[in-house]
Amino acid sequence: MGLVSSLRKIYSIIPIFPPHNSLNQTTLFAEDRFVATPPPPPALENSSNALPSVEPIYVIHLDLESPAEERLELASRVEKDPIFAKVGNVFMITKANMVTYRGPTMVANTLHACAILLKRSKDWDWFINLSASDYPLVTQDDLLHTFSDLDRELNFIEHTSHLGWKAHDRAMPLIVDPALYQSTKQDIFWVTPRRTLPTAFKLFTGSAWMILSRSFVEYVVWGWDNFPRVLLMYYTNFVSPRRKATSRPSYATGAAFARKFSENDPVLDRIDKQLLGRRNGSFTLGGWCAGKPRCSKVGNPTKLKPGPGALRLRQLIDRLLLQAKSSQNQCK
Repeated sequence: MGLVSSLRKIYSIIPIFPPHNSLNQTTLFAEDRFVATPPPPPALENSSNALPSVEPIYVIHLDLESPAEERLELASRVEKDPIFAKVGNVFMITKANMVTYRGPTMVANTLHACAILLKRSKDWDWFINLSASDYPLVTQDDLLHTFSDLDRELNFIEHTSHLGWKAHDRAMPLIVDPALYQSTKQDIFWVTPRRTLPTAFKLFTGSAWMILSRSFVEYVVWGWDNFPRVLLMYYTNFVSPRRKATSRPSYATGAAFARKFSENDPVLDRIDKQLLGRRNGSFTLGGWCAGKPRCSKVGNPTKLKPGPGALRLRQLIDRLLLQAKSSQNQCK
């Protein structure tokens, strides 16, 4: 179909957009995928405040390697935040998982998040990957407004079956992820012999950032067909790519997010001021905002106030849908 935004690094924030008749509930999952140099809790908190309104439900997971005091600090921040405390939309996964960068435990952790979100709520439509080193270029109201009238079965996935060098370097080697059986962080390692490319199914590669429909997520997690399990077992020995720093997309492209940002990056202040209407680390403005100072209280949680970002994002979505209708890049 295409990719709305191709983003990724250490943490993942996965928002889930509600259906037409349930604009009062959205879900997010925040996950620490690799903790060599993780952003501290204030950085994750800043990203969380910038991205959503009070609509999303946050499910937060920190990698097992993250210090216990860091997890406790983040949990304390969440518990003491007056907006989060009132709305009750932030949850911590207390039993942390060990995750290896480039390993299958990254996939397992994402599937874990999917399963939790499916269990917590029936009122969401899309599953979207982000990270705490990414930053929104549109408001939550812009996102909700843009997706409100889209077909709920749409999936946005960057993919290709033209493997090229990836066939030799990623698909054929066999690797082992130590996080599957150890409680300490180690990198993946290679074993012999190599394997051939699959003949039972066609192999695709692509970005880890995607927008998946709820029905697709249900199919992958619940697996009434055996194919998702077969692919998961195959991927156990598959090498995921290293993600290098990429240029930050201009807001004019319509991208909903940009990356990579470090804590206290001065560009974030410009985004807050010029695109999000956000000041001094407060929540991003939205229809739900009430009280003085702004957004210090929860007003109407279902009210949306889309801005210019909604138009930019809609133009991007329309281009992707046009490509899909013309059968370009469809599972080829």
